Order: sequence, then structure tokens, then C-alpha cells
Amino acid sequence: MTSSQVVNPATEEVLTTVDLLDVSAVDDAVTRAAAAQRAWARLAPAERAAALRAFAAVIDAHIDELAALEVANSGHPIGQAEWEAGHVRDVLQYYAATPERLSGKQIPVAGGLNVTFNEPLGVVGIITPWNFPMTIAAWGFAPALAAGNAVVLKPAEWTPLTTIRLGELAIESGLPAGLFQVLPGKGSVVGERFVTNPGVRKVVFTGSTEVGMRVMAGAAAQVKRVTLELGGKSANIVFDDCDLEKAAATAPYGVFDNAGQDCCARSRILVQRSVYDRFMELLEPAVKGVAVGDPKVRDTEMGPLVSRPHWESVSSYVPDGAPVAFRGSAPEGPGFWFPPTVLTPQRTDRTVTDEIFGPVVTVLPFEDEADAIALANDTPYGLSGSIWTDSLSRAVRVSRAVDSGNLSVNSHSSVRYNTPFGGFKQSGLGRELGPDAPLSFTETKNVFFATEEL
Repeated sequence: MTSSQVVNPATEEVLTTVDLLDVSAVDDAVTRAAAAQRAWARLAPAERAAALRAFAAVIDAHIDELAALEVANSGHPIGQAEWEAGHVRDVLQYYAATPERLSGKQIPVAGGLNVTFNEPLGVVGIITPWNFPMTIAAWGFAPALAAGNAVVLKPAEWTPLTTIRLGELAIESGLPAGLFQVLPGKGSVVGERFVTNPGVRKVVFTGSTEVGMRVMAGAAAQVKRVTLELGGKSANIVFDDCDLEKAAATAPYGVFDNAGQDCCARSRILVQRSVYDRFMELLEPAVKGVAVGDPKVRDTEMGPLVSRPHWESVSSYVPDGAPVAFRGSAPEGPGFWFPPTVLTPQRTDRTVTDEIFGPVVTVLPFEDEADAIALANDTPYGLSGSIWTDSLSRAVRVSRAVDSGNLSVNSHSSVRYNTPFGGFKQSGLGRELGPDAPLSFTETKNVFFATEEL
């Protein structure tokens, strides 16, 4: 069995070593999950609901512990990490209502009674990214379990600690053994086996578009269901009729949250030319005011990047001579620190087209509404975005015209557990969260009962 060191990105100190599973261990886990799932699905809906509420209660009792783990492993500021742990609890509580409400339909037909059943798929494989380990895991496992499935979950190699702890807390809460298993390992081993093992009936993957394409192609061999939440290069569109001071003051938090390591980051700010110069004047102090530092400190707003390789990747987009308008600050010394950075490149520059996944934002002028829409849509991605305008009619027109799965007007909100989340184009396939998410972990079975006498 191989192992991997887990590093604190704020100090570069080794936190622990995690054993990485091989293919045979994954197969054993899937076998156990299949047996657990059959027993879980036979339970009364109220029993499954109670079990999920108990899991949520145990998480609630360990919020501080989970947050501290995320601070150490991912470099998330403590306030953000506490919110994330609470979010896992909230998502579980929300989907705990599902087992007693997962109703089929009675469809009027001639000659009999026709009903549908929402049958669980069986074993669901979930592959999570390193940027939001706890929250994105919950988006998959909570509705999957609620719909009657078992879950095997592979956390990212860089940030596995909170997910491993969630697996332990599931057992402590009384969830049946084998029903929810966390399987640390390499994507090329554990993740690939989720795709190829016929006992895994669906794969939920969050990560890069490149890897998502390989997951989708591999799943096709078994006609295996997939949900894919992939990359983004979202636009923050600032029109000349908006509250420019508020748009500028909030823009840094639309892109530098989690050090820009967010697929929803508004990493392209598009500003109407008539207010471009004034917007930049307002943006500079807002960017320089972002508090970057020790994630354990309560006032910190942005922590480090997750790893040395990722720091090098982000740095490659800001070489000497890059069109830097201004930058914020970042600590010196150990840690993978990168200051908030604002660039003013040409529209065709790779910083405008590539998902940098760091605290780097480009600002581009546009002429009019049509130009803004064309520029916002000039990307293979379509995950998120913001529109700033005081015109209701313009807000409706532009939000309908932008090819994106999640938009917010005069804000940067992207994800709520009670509304659907997912992308257009190469940003993904399917939707997570919202009231309908458990249905994506079921098959619809149609049954006709003849009532006419023979």
C-alpha cells in the first residue's frame, strides 16, 4: 500500500501521512457498499430520514474540529471553514426530508392503474476536488444516501482530512457499516476504478473539464450515469447604470474567495467603457484591502494556495512584464502565498481564456449590451456569473442571454443547497443541489396494473 503526505499550505509543514488504496481495496469496498445498500433501501423511509438527521447532529457537534482540520489542510480562513462545516450539516438536514417525500406518480391510463417508483441506483461513486472538500462531498453523498443508495467517495489527494473524518462521523452517528465509505487514493487508481467497476452505477465528478471528459468517456462503456461539475471562467458584467461603488467594493470577493480556487470565481470583470476608468479607481483600494494572511486568524479573508505545484501554475500566468494594473499584499516566508492580482490584458490573452484557479482577475472594457453578452459568452465554459445593473429589463435580457447555469444580479451569490447548481457547455453535465437532486440518484420504474376483468 502506498501513502501520501498531507501538507499545511500556510506553513508547508507535513500534517500527516494518508494510506492510498489500490484497486482490490476499492472492489472490496464496492462489494460491502452493495450489501449495505440493499439493507438500507429496505428500511422504512422514516428510519432512513432519522439516520440522516442523526448524522447531521453528529456533524453539528464536531463543527469546530472539522473547521480546524480544513484550516490546517486547505488553508481556508477559519470563518469560512466554520461555515463549510455547518453547510455539510445543513445539506444533510435538508435531504433528510427526502426519504419520506420521494413520491412517484399515478398516471391516468385506460384499462388499469399506472404508477411510477423512484428506485435507487445502488452504489454511487463520488470523486471530489481539493478546493472545497467538505461541501462538495456533501452535495453528492447527502442526496445519494437520501434516495436509498450507498456511497463510495474518493477525496482529493491534497485535501483528504475532513472527508476522512466525515466518514468516521457517519459510523459514529449510527449509519450502517459499508453504506458511506471514504476511500483515499490516486485518481488514476481509485477514481478510475469507480468508472470501470460495474458495481458502481453512477459517478459524480467535480474537477477539471479535461478529467471530466475522460470520466464521461469511460462511463460510456457501461452506459453508466454521470454528473459532472467542471471548470469555469465566469464573467462579472458591470453596466454603467449600476451602483458602481458597490460593484467595485464587492468584485474582489467574487473572485478572490478561497484564493480564487473556485470554479464559480468571477475571474473576468467586464466593465462598460463609459465607467471603466472610474471603476478601476474604485477597485484598487478594494483589492488592496483584502486581508490575506494566517487562516487561523479570525479577520483573515484570504489564505494561501493549496500546494506548491498549484502556486507554480498560477504564477505562470503573471510573468515579468504582465499587464498588472495593481496587486494586493501577501505574507512573506513559508506558505504558498499569492497576492490578489488585477490584470488588464487583451481579449485574446490566455489569462482571459484559461481557468487560472487562483487570485488573478482580468478586467476588460465593453461597448454596449450586445458586446457584453458576446464577450461573456466567448468561452467554452458556462458555470456562473454576475450582472450589475439598476435596470430590471436589462437584468432579465442579459441573464437570459448569457450561457451560464448560475447567475446573480447585483450580487455574487452562486450556491444555495435548496436551489439547483450546474453548468452549461463544458462546465458540466447535470445539476446538483435543490429539491430535485435526489431524483438524479434514482431510476424511474413504470408499472401498469390491469384492472379490467378477463
